[in-house]
Amino acid sequence: MCAPAVAGPHPRVVSINMCTDQLVLALADPDQILGLSAYARDPLLSFAAAEAANYPSLSGGAEEVLVLQPDLVLAGRYTRTVTRGFLKAKGIPLAEFDVARSIADARMQIRRAGELLGQQARAEAAIAAIDAAVARAEAAAHRRLSVLPLQRRGWVAGGRTLTTDLLETLGLANAGAAFAATGGFVPLERIVVQRPDALLLTREAVEAEDQGSALLAHPALAALYPPERRIYLPERLTVCGGPMLAEAIDRLAAEAERLGR
Repeated sequence: MCAPAVAGPHPRVVSINMCTDQLVLALADPDQILGLSAYARDPLLSFAAAEAANYPSLSGGAEEVLVLQPDLVLAGRYTRTVTRGFLKAKGIPLAEFDVARSIADARMQIRRAGELLGQQARAEAAIAAIDAAVARAEAAAHRRLSVLPLQRRGWVAGGRTLTTDLLETLGLANAGAAFAATGGFVPLERIVVQRPDALLLTREAVEAEDQGSALLAHPALAALYPPERRIYLPERLTVCGGPMLAEAIDRLAAEAERLGR
């Protein structure tokens, strides 16, 4: 993939995608960051939400990006087509990042972002931290258990996802692979019939506060999966592929050790 031509070794950038927000916040100098997507400040999804509060929050429209006159815009492959097309038509250098579906994808994206931002040393340090976490995880002996990543309304992460790769690093199996390739909604009955060894949840406190969370608090799941059969990993550590994966792997390893006792 060709890199867009940008001005200077440390270009001033705008990010209009939450996952590229994370890369920019981790790698760029503060004076390089002109603006971030609206989701950058969301504490449930953004690993660097507190830091993101120091920068302008954008709605995602192309016009506000043009006003900032960035040297480079970072976007996701699925960021609004109209916005990306408009920026390209105006001659704004645009770098698009796909969804990271593995730790290897995350490494490549961190390295690419480092090159685009002129921050190769920081990128390599972030990759080294992830590699060290992987080495620690692979050195530990964990029981081969099936784990179902389950979210609101019964959404399950499928087999071809970053979640699967993280679990496999620990020697665990993603039970969601039996339901979908990348993800999908699964009825409670199918979960009960399949009966994986454990659930992987993004929140420790599960309450039926609305229809979306009602399934997670269902008595059938409560009976089959008491706290000792649940793994908790905040969504902000896995929703994107970035430097936060080092912490995600370490936390998942600690949970796997607890689960296997």
